[in-house]
Amino acid sequence: MGRRWAAAVCALLLAASCSGSGDGGADDPLAEAPTTTAGSGDAGSSSGYRPATVLGTITDAGIGESSGLAASRRNPGLLWTHNDSGDGPNVYCLDLQGRSCGVWNVTGAEAFDWEDMAAGPGPRAGEPYLYLGDIGDNIDQRTQIVVYRIPEPVAGGAAAVPTAASPAASAPSEALRLRYPDGPHNAEALLVHPATGDLYVISKDAQAAKVYKAKAPLDASTVTTMVQVGAVRLGSGNRGLELVTGADVSPDGRRVALSTYAQGYELEIPADAAFDDIWDRPPVPIVLGPRLQGEAIAYRIDGRALLTTSEIVPWRLQQIERRGP
Repeated sequence: MGRRWAAAVCALLLAASCSGSGDGGADDPLAEAPTTTAGSGDAGSSSGYRPATVLGTITDAGIGESSGLAASRRNPGLLWTHNDSGDGPNVYCLDLQGRSCGVWNVTGAEAFDWEDMAAGPGPRAGEPYLYLGDIGDNIDQRTQIVVYRIPEPVAGGAAAVPTAASPAASAPSEALRLRYPDGPHNAEALLVHPATGDLYVISKDAQAAKVYKAKAPLDASTVTTMVQVGAVRLGSGNRGLELVTGADVSPDGRRVALSTYAQGYELEIPADAAFDDIWDRPPVPIVLGPRLQGEAIAYRIDGRALLTTSEIVPWRLQQIERRGP
């Protein structure tokens, strides 16, 4: 969203109730039980999630607005985030308590308005990639948006931890240039399907957020015109705070999590359904716990929990675990 909008959103968030209503990796250390968030209540959501818990507080002073979040595929138990507009093209590694495990400058990338990120497959089979969504457009003026794709860096080793003052360099990025079929849109939600590599952008429109798809394989040598494949209808409650600010696909490809300023939602399809049928499913509310300007959401690598951060102090790393299967 950017700092220029933060004050207005903060005022809305403080005036409204932000609690809303309502795989592999079984030994992932993110499954460890942290302390329950004060005031999060007993009901995680009507979809069977537990109350939000705090894993830790982000300590890296370079992270001023955690706008995107992804669970690392290459580095088990670590996470990736990035800032909103105002930072350079950097990705930040976090451990399970929100502590820094390195900063990487994305080689060949620019940062106009990065809003979300995703982890997923790419052109080389078996190689995990990060996708960085330069998709923000607060005044609907961009004829193209860009998603940068890089092989996921190796983090958490014995070498000195790279910092914002002296970041490591990522592998060269690919600039995937995209356009909407119906003119510019502001967007803050990026998804990549874990099996197909298809890329999705969800617009930040009130009541009916449009879902656009760029089918894999994605070609960095040309501009790809996306196709609208659905719309997500969240209603008009919570004083205008129901705008999609982040999203992720579960590792099994059956669920999509959405973040809004007010709360979270989840869409789910049966195992035998086509993935794009998910946009016709009813969004089920999820209480994401106390957040101020919450924009980042990601599934834990085992799909058994959601992780969130905030763009405003305190920058808590929170976890919301599922109650059942």
